[in-house]
Amino acid sequence: MAGRFAPRPTRTSVRGGHVAVGGGVPRQAAAPGRVRDWVPDGPLDLGLVLGPLRRGPGDPTFRATPDGSVWRASLTPAGPGTLRVCAHGGGVRGQAWGPGAEWLLERMPELLGAADEPSAFVPRHRLLATARHRRPGLRLTRSGLVLESLIPSILEQKVTTDEAYRAWRLLVRRHGEPAPGPAPERMYVMPAPRTWALIPSWEWHRAGVDDKRASTILRAVRVAARLEQTVGMEPAAARARLELVPGIGPWTSAETVQRSHGAADEVTVGDLHLPGIVGWALAGDRDADDAVMLELLEPYAGQRHRAARLILLSGRVPARRAPKMPRWDIGRL
Repeated sequence: MAGRFAPRPTRTSVRGGHVAVGGGVPRQAAAPGRVRDWVPDGPLDLGLVLGPLRRGPGDPTFRATPDGSVWRASLTPAGPGTLRVCAHGGGVRGQAWGPGAEWLLERMPELLGAADEPSAFVPRHRLLATARHRRPGLRLTRSGLVLESLIPSILEQKVTTDEAYRAWRLLVRRHGEPAPGPAPERMYVMPAPRTWALIPSWEWHRAGVDDKRASTILRAVRVAARLEQTVGMEPAAARARLELVPGIGPWTSAETVQRSHGAADEVTVGDLHLPGIVGWALAGDRDADDAVMLELLEPYAGQRHRAARLILLSGRVPARRAPKMPRWDIGRL
């Protein structure tokens, strides 16, 4: 689920949070790059908006630095690019480097939620009303890039988030290319589709990725152009095309379009924890399944993903009753 739980105050994560934290020191004095200023039409929290694009604290494609900036390294249709966004005056300033710089700056407003409509959400539960009041800067990002959200979502299938984050970190650092411009140290652009296709089997194994997930990624990158075309489709139609690839199901397609399309209604089903969290928050039912979750979210039709995101950010989750899912490192076998 994009944007899980309330953030720790010490870092920005995929779960959302503030941006004035993190690590990384620029390799060199910031080069001018290309610049664009943009003023949002309402409150904007960069950490909450861009947090779902981060795959763990060590994500090589994402960095939040102590000066309040958020850096992203992306493989755009125009080539690799690095984007830095930060608060500037009453708006946001974006700087970009690399062949994909113009592409990133052109789509920066959508990345920061310009296409989102937070006012369309009408809370019908006290918890959701409180969560929205406390998070006025929450907007849903639209990256416009499918593969960069699809591949890490596939890596997250049926494993702990720590295992998936580690696999993404190792594969991108080994097979990606350094981020253009004065990006923070150890930032990389994810590999191109052909590079993913050429990763040998033992490299997947060392990263802890089993054959099923690796094969799904290989099938996806073979039709990468067709999948990227779904950016111009409605989220439901985009999900249908994604799910034509064997190994991509409703969970993975929802996790992808929530980020690539800014899909406000595409709620994640098939998640191990989300139904119980939603059930507990809205009805005190920690044993809720997908059917119960969808029934509870029905009053928010059209905004169900936003409702689930606000529930996760509220921090109201049931107490754990079972041990954590065990971690297995197949790379040691």
